Amino acid sequence: MATNIKSTSLDQFYQEAAKFTGKDIQTLLPRGINKEIGHFNVFDIAETIKQSKQKQVMPYNRRTYYKISFIRGRNRAEYADKIIDVKKNALLFATPKVPYHWFPLDENQGGSFCVFTDEFLIKNKTGIALDELPIFQSGGYPVFEITDEEANEINYIFKKMQKEISSDYEYKYDLLRNYVLELIHYGQKLQPASVVHTNQNAAARIIALFIELLERQFPIDSTNQRLMLRTAKEYAERLAVHVNHLNKVLKENTGNTTTAIISKRIAQEAKILLKQTDWNVSEIAYSLGFEEVAHFSNFFKKQTSFAPLAFRS
Repeated sequence: MATNIKSTSLDQFYQEAAKFTGKDIQTLLPRGINKEIGHFNVFDIAETIKQSKQKQVMPYNRRTYYKISFIRGRNRAEYADKIIDVKKNALLFATPKVPYHWFPLDENQGGSFCVFTDEFLIKNKTGIALDELPIFQSGGYPVFEITDEEANEINYIFKKMQKEISSDYEYKYDLLRNYVLELIHYGQKLQPASVVHTNQNAAARIIALFIELLERQFPIDSTNQRLMLRTAKEYAERLAVHVNHLNKVLKENTGNTTTAIISKRIAQEAKILLKQTDWNVSEIAYSLGFEEVAHFSNFFKKQTSFAPLAFRS
């Protein structure tokens, strides 16, 4: 039986947290939470690092949960195609769809972070999916360097979280959802001031929407999942533009054709599936939208100069 793609799951996160803090996993789990309401927890960064003799570095991988981090200290975040060096205070938003890597640049680290699943926030009754929020969309700006005043405001929200999660209040998770949403909206209000090009022209909007539509199809987590959009024409139809116009915009602004960008992203996912799953080549080919294994093999070899099995080995 094929296994799902290797990602950092919540179980693996707690195994790592137990190792760093020296605490039993059961003591780290929040009281009163159950599968029906999703998952949420909040941690103190300084306490975690203090207990660990290892330099704490987050691996560059996918996670099956969302994470909001308030970080004090000099750090570097590598998130999708962005590399951000933070000198003092940062607010970082992480989504399961995009891998990221974070590591400290000095020993004076502090702050807090919370982890949660989409099921946890579905209960907020807004009806909004997390990936529809600007802060979690592909191509957004997920890391913000913040002032001391902003850091104090965010720190206060996290302190309320830490106090509430330890309480016996019957409706504490409803209150915690509101705190998470407060952080999300705080980040979204920071976003316009942090993006260099605030007045996007039509071409920039088309590119942003194309990239979002492309990334929304990934990651491929199951052999039952399949790409729905594979051709330039299909993307153009979804974006309500002519395929020639889409290709012109992308070529002029990125130097690559629509087909080349799509192919590169599919090849990237193929590499991940070949290295991180035990799926056979036909299962991978099917998931990536190829009707014939031979077509996938030819495509992969053209993109990488390797046959799929040779790349896997």
